[in-house]
Amino acid sequence: MTEPTRSQSHPRQLRLRIFLPTGTLIDATARKIVAEAEDGAFCLLPRHADWVAALVPGILLYTDADGTEVLCAVDSGTLVKAADDVRVACFNAVPGDDLSTLREMVQDAFHSLDEHEREARSALARLEAGTLRRFMDWEAQQ
Repeated sequence: MTEPTRSQSHPRQLRLRIFLPTGTLIDATARKIVAEAEDGAFCLLPRHADWVAALVPGILLYTDADGTEVLCAVDSGTLVKAADDVRVACFNAVPGDDLSTLREMVQDAFHSLDEHEREARSALARLEAGTLRRFMDWEAQQ
């Protein structure tokens, strides 16, 4: 009976980290990572060459150490693979268990973002109007 080789007894894995502006969303080990760049979808495995890709909004799928497929909706961003370390930096990402719940979570997140953007635009408009009013008052006093 032959001894298992090191690669059979301890298969190499990738370390996947997804960073958002607010912090680290995912820090996990992965057997395989599938994502989509501007020129199409690609798959990363531990012994693949180092890689840099500009991600488009879509689904990033990775197979964790237990063999479970995990989904994460990502906004546009950058993926960098250096040795067995894979880092993804994006503005928004939402992990999910399956496509239907992930779709609902993404829609809720985008709806929330739309509300925040409307509130920010409204506050900016009020600031601009107040600034113009003060300039007009100042000009009238001169």
